[in-house]
Parts: sequence; structure tokens; C-alpha cells
Amino acid sequence: MDLFSYRNGELYAEDARVAAIAAEAGTPCFIYSRQTIEAHYDRLVAAFAPIDPLVCYSVKSCANLSVLRVLAERGAGMDVVSGGELFRAREAGVSAAKCVYAGVGKTDAEIVGAIRAGLGLFNCESEEEFENIARLAAAERATVRVALRINPDVDPKTHRYTSTGKKETKFGVDLERARRFFANYGRDPHARLEGLHLHIGSPIYTVDPYREAMAKTAALVEDLARDGFAIRSIDLGGGFGADYESAQSPALVDYAAAIIPIAKPLHDRGVRFILEPGRTIVANAGILVTKVLYTKTSGDKRFAICDTGMNALLRPSHYGSFHFIWPVAPGVALTPARRAPDPGLAGTVPQDVVGPLCETGDFLALDRALPDSIARGDLLAVFTAGAYGMSMASRYNSSPLPAEVLVSGATAEVVREREDYAALVEHERAPRALALEAAQEVHA
Repeated sequence: MDLFSYRNGELYAEDARVAAIAAEAGTPCFIYSRQTIEAHYDRLVAAFAPIDPLVCYSVKSCANLSVLRVLAERGAGMDVVSGGELFRAREAGVSAAKCVYAGVGKTDAEIVGAIRAGLGLFNCESEEEFENIARLAAAERATVRVALRINPDVDPKTHRYTSTGKKETKFGVDLERARRFFANYGRDPHARLEGLHLHIGSPIYTVDPYREAMAKTAALVEDLARDGFAIRSIDLGGGFGADYESAQSPALVDYAAAIIPIAKPLHDRGVRFILEPGRTIVANAGILVTKVLYTKTSGDKRFAICDTGMNALLRPSHYGSFHFIWPVAPGVALTPARRAPDPGLAGTVPQDVVGPLCETGDFLALDRALPDSIARGDLLAVFTAGAYGMSMASRYNSSPLPAEVLVSGATAEVVREREDYAALVEHERAPRALALEAAQEVHA
């Protein structure tokens, strides 16, 4: 699962004491395990080896440059959804040719920038977007490769905010429209429509939605071939689960076992496959460490008030997501054997773990079984926080963004400095006048 473990009642990140990291880097801070990132990536590549996919890490899940560099060194491409993410990928040493660009709202400037950088593949979401990509490519005297994002109308049974494979989502086009799309745009000289892209949601904890989506995609490939359109690439997206609770997610080989029997015949005919993993690589590879500022009781409710909340980890309040939370140094008797809402240890009481923000919705956990001994100054670790933690963090209430630390063995380095108050106002210090046209006089 990951390399965050308790030794003699104290939490370690690989071979580094988490308490020592927090003392040096301060709290709140995100701590990432390099070896966990590498192991998850390697395991994914091995599981899908029969179709030899280009693994394009989903930058949106955790965009820190040092994390991207770890994966770039492993040979990963990058899945980006903005010009900023493409910039980050290139800064991390990844060629634009190994990047795929998704997202429903690409601006003209972003499209042109990607064309000039030599982007590997645009994942297109609509007819108007395709027309715009083709127009801009023609203006640049360039030829670009495009994959159409399709909705296979598969229910991944995940949170409605992260379910993207149904007809009614804002992403892609349904299967009925896909054939018309190719008929209308499949022979454009500047935007070569030669691929399919599907991403049905995240996180998905069963393999059946992938089997169904892949079967529908394979049938569409045959339909398009009969219409004279050869599909050269299929982007399978991502969405594989992570272990927010112990042993919650299927193994990567189980996901592969559902997909490969349908994908392999296409691969053998020359179709290139792409994967876009994010959460499954980095979620378990990161924790958020926060300090208890105060404890209080209100009625029958117990609270642990911490120095961060939804401004550093939005998922619990936004999605109702579970993250296992436990003290960094609970002692041997309170060392959990598994990560669960209630790990089954004596000496715990239900508590809300909340942040300092002026919002009732600012919490990390509600009614969670936690040690009764939690006190001011204790450090808490929020597990499986590597994905969509820092990438969704905000400066709400003028809260500086936390530090990020990357651990490798017994060494640790700050890979993003904690913001200070000066950084909060850096772009507001010197107002700049806009050169507006004078208002025209209106005559009756």
C-alpha cells in the first residue's frame, strides 16, 4: 500500500521520523514517499505490460515538480488539463510529445502553445472544440493528432462529482454521436482524428465498469473501421482506486485482467494504448501532518481543532471522503493494525477533527474514533492525502499554502517552501492601470 508505518509507537515515512520532519518543516505539511510513488508506477507498468501502454501520469492529482520528476525519471508521460500543467510537465523534463491534453475548456492560447510545443495528443471533448483546434492548427501550418473523448454510458458507482462516463456529463460525446463526429471531421488535413479517449470516473473500486467500457470501445473501433476510419490510439483514462482504508482497492493486476483480454487484439493490430493514472500512484504516497491547537467539548461533542482543514485537504468536506487520521506518536498500545473508521483499539472516543477556518464545513473527519488522550500540541497524520490534497488547496482566510516534503529512505527535502504572509499579497502590492478606450458620447 505505502511506506508510512509505525515503529515502536511512532510514525515513519520510509526511514524518516515524521515528527522530526514536522519539527523541521513546520505544520501543516504534506509528506510524500518517493519509493511508494516508484513502486506504484512500476506495478502499473508490469500489470499492463501485454498492451505496452504509454503511462501518462495525471498531473492534476499532485503537480509538485519533484513528484513529476520522480515519474519522468521512470519514463512516464503526462496527462495535462491546462496550459499550466503542460508547462509543469515540461519543467519536469517531460517532452510535450509524451503528453496528452484533456479538458473541456482549452483556450486558444493554450491550444496554440501546445501545438508549438509539439504536443503528442489532444483529447477533444466537443464538435466546436475540434473545429477550433483544426482552425488554429491550420493557422500554425501544423498537423496535430486528436482523440475524441467518448462517453460509453457506464456507471462507475462513484461520487457524482467524479463520475464522468455517463451520457449526462459535460465530458466528451456519447457513442451515437461519435460515428457522426468522425463522418464530419475524420478527414481534416490539420487535425488528424485518429484516436479515442475514455475516462469513466474516479475512484472506481470494481473492475466491471472497465470491462464494459472497453467492450463498448472495441465495438466502436470496428464500426469506425467499416466507415473507413482507422483508430491508431486508445486512451483508457485512469480512475483506479487507492486504499483510503486498508485493502479497499482491487490490485492493479485485477484491473488489468478485466481490460487486457479486450484490448490485446487491438494492440496486436497496431493500436497504441495510453493510461492516465493519478490517484492510484500518488494517493497513498502522501500524508498531511497537522498539529492540534486546542481540544474542546461542546455538549456531547468532542473536537480536535487543528492548524489546517479544508484549505489544505478539501476532499472530506467537498466529497464526504474518508481519510484515516491517527496521531503521529500514539505509543505502542495505540498503534493501529489497520486503517478504518474505527481501528478497534481501546481508549478511543468519537471526535470531530476540524480546521481553523471560519466555516462549519471546515473539517477533516466527523465522529471519528480517536484516542481519548489527544491533546494540544499533538501531531496528527492524515493518510492517503497525496492525491487532490495540495493540488486543491486554497488560501481561504488568507491561509498560506503548506510546505511539501519528499522523503527518500532516511533523507527528506522540502520540495515546496511554506508560503509566508508576504507571498499572500505579492500580486496585489502595485495596482496597474488598464488602458481602456474612452467611453463614446451618446447623443439623443
